[in-house]
Amino acid sequence: MNAIIRQLTGLRDWVDERFPLTKWWNDHLGQYYAPKNFNFWYFFGALSLVVFGLQIVTGIWLVMSYKPDADMAFASVEYIMRDVDWGWLIRYLHSTGASAFFIVIYLHMFRALLYGSYRKPRELLWILGMLLYLSLMAEAFTGYLLPWGQMSFWGAQVIISLFGAIPFVGEGLSTLIRGDYVVSDITLNRFFSLHVVALPLALVGLVFFHIIALHEVGSNNPDGIEIKKHKDANGKPLDGIPFHPYYTLKDSVGIVVFLMLFSVAVFFAPEMGGYFLEANNFIPADSMKTPEHIAPVWYFTPFYSILRANTVNFLWLDAKLWGVIFMGMGVMILFLLPWLDRSPVKSIRYRGVLYKSALGIFVVSFLILGYLGVLPVTEMRTAVAQICTVLYFLFFLLMPIYTKLDKTKPVPDRVTM
Repeated sequence: MNAIIRQLTGLRDWVDERFPLTKWWNDHLGQYYAPKNFNFWYFFGALSLVVFGLQIVTGIWLVMSYKPDADMAFASVEYIMRDVDWGWLIRYLHSTGASAFFIVIYLHMFRALLYGSYRKPRELLWILGMLLYLSLMAEAFTGYLLPWGQMSFWGAQVIISLFGAIPFVGEGLSTLIRGDYVVSDITLNRFFSLHVVALPLALVGLVFFHIIALHEVGSNNPDGIEIKKHKDANGKPLDGIPFHPYYTLKDSVGIVVFLMLFSVAVFFAPEMGGYFLEANNFIPADSMKTPEHIAPVWYFTPFYSILRANTVNFLWLDAKLWGVIFMGMGVMILFLLPWLDRSPVKSIRYRGVLYKSALGIFVVSFLILGYLGVLPVTEMRTAVAQICTVLYFLFFLLMPIYTKLDKTKPVPDRVTM
């Protein structure tokens, strides 16, 4: 046993002479001090890495049997589901994992809103996270076309056509994205290349920079206190504990619970009533037959509802273009959060009723927009979507006012448990 330990130690030392393995371990795990009062909301960063890894592995296995050809794509997916050993499981892990990824990411972003994780000195960390979110949306959108079912085909047709509403460059931009004048085989090949190669590389790079930025400024905590302000004689934060083994063990428990719930979805409800996989996507793409109702997957529907809520032509712009503008603004305005929030405190624990009420209204309006986005348009639903769209944007536009007027509580000098 001692001989094995000596050999492993010798191997580690040999690697350390050529690669900073031990230094990397200490900087990012063993000697990285995280606040000791992390709670439930801090599981989702680790869970997002787990789901990302799952998507990479299952995606590689799917690519082995998938054919990016308009005449063969749908049949290759059916072949994976029916004839490839465990193909059905790999496909459901990947499709359910896409929805799980967005669930985890949305909860991760909500935690930032709760505890002010976008505030100074974490502005760059938040921007990198938002770039990750945009890349993830692009990855999901390009992957949505690949099964080449009815909803894949017509969903891509609708979303790409939105770029045509942009003045002067719209039609050219739509043609550039499609690679043709209509969604066709070349579109499938382009989206396949982006989904399998370009966007995963971008995601890996952004995840790397996101973690580096996080460990440079340190993790936020439920109190919104910077633990680096109070250190012992050795320079270690008094309110911090080493990430390993304390949080690696704690996150492992969260990962096990998550995988249990994820497995229930994969084995018993992979389609989740049509929210994860629509019935129309089990029908081969037919350019001559439009589905009765075209809607994106649930994680895009809040912004899709914002798009559809704009029904008025204003100035020289038509309603469709205004819809595209507001849909884009609905995502891009999130980048401004660090500078819109003027509160003297970070955490919701010490904020007043104004911010808590605004956040509650924002969450409810976001959920309603998401639900309306999967339903066909009616006058009543459009009216509700318009109200929720206004509430969505007011949360951000009025933030400099209500966060400054809000009555806050005193923040303690040290973190609380």
